[in-house]
Amino acid sequence: MTENRFIDYNPMKLDQEEMRSRASSFYEEMKTRRSIREFSEQTFHPEILENIIRTAGSAPSGANKQPWTFCVVTNPELKRKIRMAAEEEEHENYNGRMSDDWLRDLKPLGTNERKEFLENAPALIVVFKRIFEFIEDGKKHQNYYMSESVGIATGMLIAAIHHAGLCCLTHTPSPMNFLEKILDRPLNERAFLLIPVGLPAEDVLVPDIERKHIDDIRIHYI
Repeated sequence: MTENRFIDYNPMKLDQEEMRSRASSFYEEMKTRRSIREFSEQTFHPEILENIIRTAGSAPSGANKQPWTFCVVTNPELKRKIRMAAEEEEHENYNGRMSDDWLRDLKPLGTNERKEFLENAPALIVVFKRIFEFIEDGKKHQNYYMSESVGIATGMLIAAIHHAGLCCLTHTPSPMNFLEKILDRPLNERAFLLIPVGLPAEDVLVPDIERKHIDDIRIHYI
């Protein structure tokens, strides 16, 4: 029987003041993050996205199965196909699938079924969750806590995108199985999120919204 292998952990060694400073500066950076729908066509070095995805891939996951795949789409023809399929689904959403309450909540954000950003953004990252893995002899091996694990990785992906000076949008056309077909993904993958990435267009505007106060999101048990 093989024993589990463990290695030394080498954490950062920071004093209290440096920890406070780093936590504060990271918050100040992240609170400027906004979702945008108007992207510049300016491209950026592929290594930037590679390291952003490396960061996402460092996320924790159930039993360390790392049940995610990040597909980077820069091909104009594929982006066009994705946009057309997404708009087809969104047309159905805005014209019958969504409840009146849902449409009312979306109205201040100015969203609609048109998704030009899927073509205009220089890159799309399509996040897939891996339901199971194929192992020897074509057998299936279960993955655990797929949605939770991929959700954590996606959060780290979004933070890394912002930290690199890029912008993105978390787009969730529903249903999203068209992405599996267009990108010819294997049977064990399910589309989780569609994220256009790039620099903002000139004079881009974002909705005037506020985040909840910390007292509304934190319960402190003493």
